[in-house]
Amino acid sequence: MDDLRHLEFLALNSKEIIEKQVDSYRQQHSYAGTIIGVTVLFIPFFLNGLDGTLQAIQFISIIPIGFFIGSILLMLSIFRTKPLDQAFSVKKYHDLLDKTYKEILLYEIDANTNSYNKNNILTEKGTKSYSRGVGLTTIAIFISIVLLLANKFIAIEKVPAKVQIVNNHKKVQNKATADSGYLEPGVTLIVSPAK
Repeated sequence: MDDLRHLEFLALNSKEIIEKQVDSYRQQHSYAGTIIGVTVLFIPFFLNGLDGTLQAIQFISIIPIGFFIGSILLMLSIFRTKPLDQAFSVKKYHDLLDKTYKEILLYEIDANTNSYNKNNILTEKGTKSYSRGVGLTTIAIFISIVLLLANKFIAIEKVPAKVQIVNNHKKVQNKATADSGYLEPGVTLIVSPAK
C-alpha cells in the first residue's frame, strides 16, 4: 500500500486554510457591522455638538458627514458579497464512493485549492472596501473632533443689548400706558450693544 501521509497532510492543511479564510471573512463582517453602528451613533452626537456654531464650521462639517456616509456605504458593500465557497461539496460524496483513498485525497486537495482561489478574489475585494471604510471613518472622526474642539474654543460671544428709552415729551401722560408696554407718541427706542 502507498504511503499517503503527505497527501493526508496536504488535504488537512488545505482544509485548515479554507477554514481560516472563512473565519477571517466572518470576522471582517462583524467588524464592519460594529463600525457601521458606531458611525451611525456618532453622527447625531457630532451634529448636536455643532449647535449654534459659526457658519464656516457648519459648512466644513459637511466634509466629515460625507466621509461617514462613504464609509457606511463601503461597509455595506462588504455585506452584499457572495458567501465563500467551502471546498469539498456534499454533492460529490456519491461520486467518490467508487474512488480510491488516494483519488479522494487528490480530489479534496484540488477542491480546496480551487475554493481558496475563488474565495481569494472575494476576500481581497472585501478587504479593500473594509480598509477604505476604516480610513474614511478615521479621517471623519479626526475632522469631527477638531471641529467640536474649535466650536468650544471659538465660542460666539453674544453681547447683551442695552435698551435706552428717550422721551421727547416732558412727561409721560399716563403711567398705566407706560407700564403696559405701549410707547407713547414721541418715545423712541435706541438699541445699542452694551460695553
